Amino acid sequence: MTPRGWAVLTLAGLAVALVVAGALLIPWSRPPAPRADQLAALRSLPVDQVTRGRAFHAALRPGGYGALAVGLAVALLLGLTPLGSSLVELAGRPLGGHWVARAVLGGLAVMLLADLLTLPFAAWRQTVLVRYGLSTQGWSGWAVDLLKSYAVSAVIGGLVLLGFYTVVRLAPRWWWAFGAAGAAGLVVLLSFVLPVLVEPVFNRFTPMEPGPLRSELISMAARDGVPVRDVLVADASRRTKAVNAYVSGLGPTRRVVVYDTLLREATPAEVTSVVAHELGHAKDRDVWVGTLTGALGAAAAVVALYLIGSWAPLLRLAGVDSVAEPRAFPLLIALVTVVGLVAAPVQALVSRRVEARADAHALALTGDPSTFEAMQRRLAGVNLADPDPPRWEYLWSASHPSTVERMAAARAYTRESGR
Repeated sequence: MTPRGWAVLTLAGLAVALVVAGALLIPWSRPPAPRADQLAALRSLPVDQVTRGRAFHAALRPGGYGALAVGLAVALLLGLTPLGSSLVELAGRPLGGHWVARAVLGGLAVMLLADLLTLPFAAWRQTVLVRYGLSTQGWSGWAVDLLKSYAVSAVIGGLVLLGFYTVVRLAPRWWWAFGAAGAAGLVVLLSFVLPVLVEPVFNRFTPMEPGPLRSELISMAARDGVPVRDVLVADASRRTKAVNAYVSGLGPTRRVVVYDTLLREATPAEVTSVVAHELGHAKDRDVWVGTLTGALGAAAAVVALYLIGSWAPLLRLAGVDSVAEPRAFPLLIALVTVVGLVAAPVQALVSRRVEARADAHALALTGDPSTFEAMQRRLAGVNLADPDPPRWEYLWSASHPSTVERMAAARAYTRESGR
């Protein structure tokens, strides 16, 4: 069998594995709360809070979708015309056009150009956040964070590009197989490494001071069978007034992280409810599930790129001879961008189902639906959420159940449990 035949067979196997993993590990049977309960929850929210949240998201929408449109246009322009391959050549020219220079510098140049062209929309977003009082950052702090994100992306991207094109040169006929294995391994590695190495680049973390709240969080995690290494406080207030908490890391690196803004805005019981939700993710191994499906998806994407990228009309449009050469990197980016847009609603649906399960876990673990509902009110108010967003936007991009869905779920739990 030819390498292409093996690639087709491998892609089919990965697709089946991904479907089976999704069917078995994603809580598809957890529908949203009845719409009548959601509307009742919406009516219970202060009118000015709802109005402000909707106005905030309306102000963000042009910039958000503008960035999406420009990013797609740039990806298609560079990937489906010779402009992208020419940019890669130009970036590698100062170092004599060596393949390493074209692979690394050319690839980074393509990504940087897309970032720079969408930078005005990022500035738009920051302007809206400041106007509505959600951001506490000045422009200098915002710029520093932006440069940090570019630096982190450049380091990770440069290593990935170098590794990928090294494999291509060493195994020109079977690079897709080694690349798929490498992509899957990278997803697993980053699940462990990013929380430990990257999070401190953007925030300072200090242990929560000993006291009743810390003791309750540690005790609750132990009762839940999810032991944590520590409870940390992130200095999120340096850049935002938004409140949040999360469980970070896997195994020995797992820790509860609480925004300092949450400690200031919420009651201890509400903080406990938020952390109980995050413990639900750990209890149900959502990070592991996400890592597994992400690894399978990454491997499948590499094989699919090999198969689709060898289609002659695409190569002619891009002005390249093979999808495996560094000059074809813009074509790969264009294909990945299009697939990402098509897959976005499915990813959002999966995320909402997982988050709804974590909500149910928090309700069962704390046995306190009234505090859970109060916490959702507070989160929506402080974070300027649209409690009941437009249906099209919700289906397209919402990663969490809406505020009214979560409040309605708490009310349903109250009815069912008699609390």
